[in-house]
Amino acid sequence: MNLEYSIVYSARKTLTITVERDRSVIVRAPNDTPHEKIEQLIQQKKLWLYEKVRHTQKYDLPIKQKEFVSGTTILYLGRNYKLEVVSDPFDGILFDNKFLVSKSRVSDAPTLLKDWYIKKAKSKIIPLSDFYAKHLGVSFNRILISDLKYRWGSCTPSNKLNFNWRLIKAPMRVIEYVIVHELAHLLEPNHNAQFWATIKTQLPDYLKAKEWLKQSGGLLEQQP
Repeated sequence: MNLEYSIVYSARKTLTITVERDRSVIVRAPNDTPHEKIEQLIQQKKLWLYEKVRHTQKYDLPIKQKEFVSGTTILYLGRNYKLEVVSDPFDGILFDNKFLVSKSRVSDAPTLLKDWYIKKAKSKIIPLSDFYAKHLGVSFNRILISDLKYRWGSCTPSNKLNFNWRLIKAPMRVIEYVIVHELAHLLEPNHNAQFWATIKTQLPDYLKAKEWLKQSGGLLEQQP
């Protein structure tokens, strides 16, 4: 069986392989990397790649459209909170141990909730990134909170951090794990023993967060 993969060339210094959440295999390589070297790495990692691609927990939960009616539950920081549709007119989403949306704006609730999630994601992720970057002794150029299609986070060769806004639905320990994971790539681009040891210095129980994301990551994909 042939293993299909895509190659992304850039001004990076190292050669890495990742398996995205849609099971596609991406090789990220320096601009002048010979194709023979890439194929050699693919062959060396073939067994590991097959295991990752065929894994049953690659977030295949069906994506359900959320119905915005009173009593609907909405996920935030790892907990489900009830939604209440109220008659009072106001814009946006309010939160006070439950979510509130005005009846006059309920048709816009998916967009309003997404905007609310993104705002909260920025308020949590950016300060935590600064905090852990300082502790790791690294620096980054910019943070983006965006609609990543198949990843929870990424670190570019130009030291830009990208995080999926849907992370704000996960428990804080999971958010911290993804942040530290991407910051650790500023020290070590590969997922080797040194990389995981770096994460462990900041998050001794990171395996619990990693397992949560593996088992429950699909929940974060539910609409909106």
